[in-house]
Amino acid sequence: MARTKDIIEITPGADIPAAAFGERASGLAELVTAGMPVPTAFAVSIRAVHKIALRQFPKNPPFAKALEPGRLFSVRRSPAQREWGGPRAVLNIGMNDETRDVLAKSLGKDAANDLYCRFVRSYSIKVARLDEDDLEELVEREFTNGGKDNAKLLAALLEFYEDELGEVFPQEPQVQMQQVLRAMALMWEGTTARILRTARGAPADAGIGFIVQDMALGLGRGESGAGSGQFVSVATGETAPHGRYQSQSQGHDAISGRGGEQYLGKDPRGPSLEENAPEVFDRLKALSVQARNIRRDEVELQFTVQDGEVWVLDAKPADRSGRAEVVIAVKLVEDGLISQKEALLGVAPRSLTEMLHRQIDPKAERALILNGIAASPGAAFGRIVFSATAAQASAAKEEPCILVRPETTPEDIRGMHSAQGILTEKGGITSHAAVIARGLGLPCIVGASDIHLNPKKKTMLLPDGRKLREGDMITLDGTTGEVLQGTTKLVEPDLGGAFNTFMDWADEYRGLGIRANVDTPTDARLARTFRVDGVGLCRTEHMFFEPGRLTAMREMIFADQDVDRQAALDRLLPMQRNDFAELFEVMAGLPVCIRLLDPPLHEFLPQTSEETRTLAEAMDLPLPKILQRREELGEVNPMLGMRGVRLGITVPGIYDMQARAIFEAASKVQKKLGAKVQPEIMVPLVSANREVEVVKGRVDAVAAEVRRATGQVIEYSVGVMVETPRAAIKAGHIAEFGEFLSFGTNDLTQMAYGLSRDDAGRFMRDYVNLGVFSEDPFHSIDLDAVGELVLMAVERARRTRPDIGLGLCGEHGGDPDSVFFCHKAGLDYVSCSAYRTPVARLAAAQAAILDSYAQGE
Repeated sequence: MARTKDIIEITPGADIPAAAFGERASGLAELVTAGMPVPTAFAVSIRAVHKIALRQFPKNPPFAKALEPGRLFSVRRSPAQREWGGPRAVLNIGMNDETRDVLAKSLGKDAANDLYCRFVRSYSIKVARLDEDDLEELVEREFTNGGKDNAKLLAALLEFYEDELGEVFPQEPQVQMQQVLRAMALMWEGTTARILRTARGAPADAGIGFIVQDMALGLGRGESGAGSGQFVSVATGETAPHGRYQSQSQGHDAISGRGGEQYLGKDPRGPSLEENAPEVFDRLKALSVQARNIRRDEVELQFTVQDGEVWVLDAKPADRSGRAEVVIAVKLVEDGLISQKEALLGVAPRSLTEMLHRQIDPKAERALILNGIAASPGAAFGRIVFSATAAQASAAKEEPCILVRPETTPEDIRGMHSAQGILTEKGGITSHAAVIARGLGLPCIVGASDIHLNPKKKTMLLPDGRKLREGDMITLDGTTGEVLQGTTKLVEPDLGGAFNTFMDWADEYRGLGIRANVDTPTDARLARTFRVDGVGLCRTEHMFFEPGRLTAMREMIFADQDVDRQAALDRLLPMQRNDFAELFEVMAGLPVCIRLLDPPLHEFLPQTSEETRTLAEAMDLPLPKILQRREELGEVNPMLGMRGVRLGITVPGIYDMQARAIFEAASKVQKKLGAKVQPEIMVPLVSANREVEVVKGRVDAVAAEVRRATGQVIEYSVGVMVETPRAAIKAGHIAEFGEFLSFGTNDLTQMAYGLSRDDAGRFMRDYVNLGVFSEDPFHSIDLDAVGELVLMAVERARRTRPDIGLGLCGEHGGDPDSVFFCHKAGLDYVSCSAYRTPVARLAAAQAAILDSYAQGE
């Protein structure tokens, strides 16, 4: 294979691959080939830049002959990927006394001296490495003493340069160019640049190319200047001019904030290019359309105007919000510029969260007071409250509130429903607060361990010593994990036609099923609006925390005799049956996976002295007996104790009652609708196949009883939630009785790591920053260990039962990287909070499309 030349003039048809010259140079070549007005340019390869940093300069580069009096050049960065950044451009290379005199004839002496001053300042700072503050002080002093006299300023700058370095400012354009190229190459190779680009996702040894380009000066007697802009709204993706321009300027002057800048289109806030130079505006608009067609994307143009003529310096992808990203993708497909597959691959799945939740207005000021772990996206403001009761009271008064707790428990559910957002001192990405908030669509920040809460005094002490009290207003940004002081302007979600069209395409290409985790019929109705394929996890324990049900549940727990326990369960049966009936009706015709009761019984007991006294009064029991029972049920490590299937085997009446409620509800709805109801009964925390055999036997017996009583034949399945490493290892044996496996990766990760998901937030940030973990394993599935357990279980289970159903119902189901893994692992579906299902649907489509490309389809 022939070697790519290290320096190539960018001419129509020139081969400028991005891998060798960087994305910007490659894109510029496309514009030149299409005939757009681009100043003469030369692409310097990534390999050549690396050599230049080592003082290995190219001999007789193609641009050498162009370095002649009266002609100026710039050097601009062209990294392998645009988002990696790089050193800022150096403009006006080639400026010296002779060129200044040549340009003075066409531009005037003052403009020519201004260009000379610009170059001396830039060269002194970026190449000669002189102190920028000293230079700025000199400029300010000269302007203060003599007004804006560029001739005097130039003399002072040249004198400063000579005094500092003991040599005159270089006059040879070739020397200037060589030194600029080397200085910029060294900047890229430096430690600071390496840190910055690795933070942007680039490898430390990433390469960069350069573009040596003829200067369109931006100064002249006619309309001249520089700016950047796009003709699509950053916020919405709709057609609208957006950008800045400044007359008699260069580079980034228009966005420097020094005054004199104009808006691109008409704007009530100030003057615009459209009003002051309509011919230039119309030409720029036409060039934007041309560049859009070339790049097959909305673009932001960086441009210079020289005597009324527009020159394009770059056409990069237009800035856009997540909301705009979807609208733009759909428009590009409708205009025939890209395919549906390209549109789906071009939108980052997490961008969809901006369309599903309120967000902080990008233009709003952010008074940051605290950082935590971003656990549930979206934004909200409200007054601080420190208890669920206070949150409910606030909601009753229609006052927005933020529930602030050390950590949440199931008894906080009603308060969480009443709040606009949740902030906790403890917890991680899969803590109780995080999981419930995602299900409710509430912004949530957890693991804010730098604060100190005093719920009794109703205060929150911030890291800087400030103290916030109940009633103070704060804003949560659950997308970034930032807590802001006061109220902040929010942008409302917008699920318009573009979103639905886009998701239709995703559904067409994906092969992986996407279900929702729901706890109540209300959750199920929300899930249906997101067009899910069913319910992948219904956590029945959350149904018991309504006040009337909680009392019955506690009576069952405190019963001494079987008859008393059964009486309490009989009271709970119709409540569960009604819940399930409503759930089946909402999800008509779709599978509904119901997890039998999972948490330990002590979670249903009162936690405070006041709650304990209230329970004693309600049950007409002495307070000591309540306290004794609470102590009896207490465990050293309850999350690994009497919970899940262990509870179902030792207190079988609970699972019997739930199974009966499921089958009676299914029979009722199936008869009412005339449509098949598909319950899937999932046994939690299994570690041995005998556990499944015992529970399945009892479930089958209840199903038979209900079938005889109702005459309805319900097609159901009994499966296992794989949460323990042993269940994954023994999946082949468990599959003898389990008709499906659903990986509960929250607990599976917790047990594989020996790591409490509720406490991981205290140190997880440090672990990720130090490279101990590449990513929070509760956020994105750990492929090396947890992923291996899943793959092992899939292979062994299918060996025993080839048609076994396989799913994942942990919160990893809403993480794009984890969805990709599940697609490759051959799972049938993933399940996550309803608000995350669009993200999962898009990720599943992308996984399928990339898989088809890999197979040559």
